[in-house]
Amino acid sequence: MTVIIVTIIVYLLLMVAIGVIFSRKNNDVGDFYLGGRKLGPIVTAMSAEASDMSSYLLMGLPGLAYLCGCAEVGWTAIGLAVGTYLNWLIVAKRLRVYSNRINAITIPEFFSKRYGEKKSVILGISALIILVFFVPYTASGFSACGKLFEQLFGWDYHLAMIISALIIILYTSIGGFLAASTTDLIQSIVMTTALIVVLVFGINTAGGVDSVIENAKGLSGYLTLFENHNADGTSSPFDFLSIISTLAWGLGYFGMPHILLRFMAIGDHNKVGTSRRIASIWVVISMGIAVFIGLIANALTAQGVIDPLTTSAESETAIIKLAFVMNEDGMIMAVFAGLIFAGILACTMSTADSQLLAASSSMSENILKGVFGLKLSERASMLVARLVLFAIAVVAIIIAWDKDSSIFGVVSFAWAGFGATFGPIMLLALLWRRSNKYGAIAGLAAGGIMVFVWEFLISPLGGVFGIYELLPGFIVALVADIVVSLLTKAPDESVTADFDGYKAAIRSSKSAGEM
Repeated sequence: MTVIIVTIIVYLLLMVAIGVIFSRKNNDVGDFYLGGRKLGPIVTAMSAEASDMSSYLLMGLPGLAYLCGCAEVGWTAIGLAVGTYLNWLIVAKRLRVYSNRINAITIPEFFSKRYGEKKSVILGISALIILVFFVPYTASGFSACGKLFEQLFGWDYHLAMIISALIIILYTSIGGFLAASTTDLIQSIVMTTALIVVLVFGINTAGGVDSVIENAKGLSGYLTLFENHNADGTSSPFDFLSIISTLAWGLGYFGMPHILLRFMAIGDHNKVGTSRRIASIWVVISMGIAVFIGLIANALTAQGVIDPLTTSAESETAIIKLAFVMNEDGMIMAVFAGLIFAGILACTMSTADSQLLAASSSMSENILKGVFGLKLSERASMLVARLVLFAIAVVAIIIAWDKDSSIFGVVSFAWAGFGATFGPIMLLALLWRRSNKYGAIAGLAAGGIMVFVWEFLISPLGGVFGIYELLPGFIVALVADIVVSLLTKAPDESVTADFDGYKAAIRSSKSAGEM
């Protein structure tokens, strides 16, 4: 256990050191919130995916596979993989070129300038949406850190949660976007190492791949994509409606601010293709390994190596149980066990730091300066940015104070909120010249309202209404934007001129074979 603690402490100190190093490169708020658009293709790809996956990769996917088999987790992974690829293919380069052309450093600012608004309505609504969904999303990350240390070392949940939050606040507030992106790259490496170590150790302990597969074959409905394995040993159909609802998770990518910001920050838009290939390959491989770890844990349960995990909360600790088994095999394996726990921590921290920056930029840049017109010097802007980041983190800590709150429920709802509000608007802003500010406002409002209405009023009815709220919210927002845009006057010439200029730049890249 001492070796595990030392490994985690070394990892955390490295994160803080990176924040200090990159603090010297933050000359203005553009550097602090977007890294001066200097990210290389590898950092762009891996920081985007590390900030995306969160603890769901190392805990959620293996846990779901362990408990229910391959159907739900398989369709979820397919939806996320396809969504990742399409987001990079359709949005990444276009958003980088367009946002640079109109000089936007945040997502709300991009929407506002894209539609040429003068009264900051879209700016304010977009910033408010980010605060509404990201503050509790960040709180869920803090809560996950607290629960991890409580379970590992018996620490008080609140103390562990505060310490974790302070470390994230420290390196993010000091180093800004560049520090967050670089730490995300390192965290993705730690996450990958943890997955590989658990995979190899688990297969070896279980007696080989054949032993794992044979165990899975003996469980009803476990290896098929069209049945769910139940806790009582039976199976139930995973019908078409469930498949569509699960695949809908992929739609969320088009509206995730912390991922979209990475697209805006890449140094050379012609390197997006490289980033896309790196990101897509990593996502597919890492999710595949995570799912197989769930199968391994099930085989080890059958062999009596680990105790049965009968609930969703217990099944999500499968990788932790494997790490503890590994820890019993000597000093070297204890170091690897420490890497696994550091990997779980990395998943959470890589998402929380990005969310803090996005929420901070929404408050300081978009609401205080954009909506209320607060005039600040560059030095004052940097101070306000850091103070706002700290204040948002404090609010997130307060929200996370109840350790019995559902982490997955918060993440799922926030994912739906961003996907349904920002997703359709982003796609139409990049692809449709006729889209106007009135349509954008209607889409933002309709998507956000539908997510709340479906989650709390319609979904409880069950049956056909029990689908994930992201899907109906996305459709309603898309239709609202299109219909209202067509019913209202066309965008101003200055707006369409910017759109035409950005499209010309994209066509130029395609004709040069750079896409």
